[in-house]
Amino acid sequence: MGVGLEHLNALYADSADPWNFAESSYEQDKFTATRAALSRPRYEGAFELGCGNGQLARHLAPLCNTYTGMDAVEVAVETARRTLPQACFLQGFYPCALPKYAFDLLILSEILYFLDPSALKTLARDIATFWSRAEVICVTYLGQTGHGLQGQEALQIFTAALDTHAFEAVTRTEGYRIDRGVPEDAS
Repeated sequence: MGVGLEHLNALYADSADPWNFAESSYEQDKFTATRAALSRPRYEGAFELGCGNGQLARHLAPLCNTYTGMDAVEVAVETARRTLPQACFLQGFYPCALPKYAFDLLILSEILYFLDPSALKTLARDIATFWSRAEVICVTYLGQTGHGLQGQEALQIFTAALDTHAFEAVTRTEGYRIDRGVPEDAS
């Protein structure tokens, strides 16, 4: 079983920025590295699942004509909307219906290990069905997650299930790795 909504809400109970995204040099460096991992200078539309309070979106949205983020936690979504009012932020606890826009960039930043194997495979099917031509960026925490799945284990399950894309690690640090997936016929 993945991480429950109660756990996620508890993370935001005392702060709209429980990981100190706005101030942490580690997080800011990771956001910069995520932007550098993109293969193109511009995208039509991006979708970020698990967008949190919108801090990563601040770095990526300027490269996109439209930017949509989704998070399970209401306070996170409200904060994201204030952080980046020109973007669209939705509340949803995955697995749930995802927006069916024509995204050409999908961002999965430190979200995969919050899901269970079944949800990871469902997410891969959703991407293969609706966005088989999109670039997929996965940011994976390499430390102990305290969840049922560790980061690299979740990444392996997800990338194995998303057989429409070829993944390669583009950045690796002591704390995280960034993998980019491109459609198989584009690699």
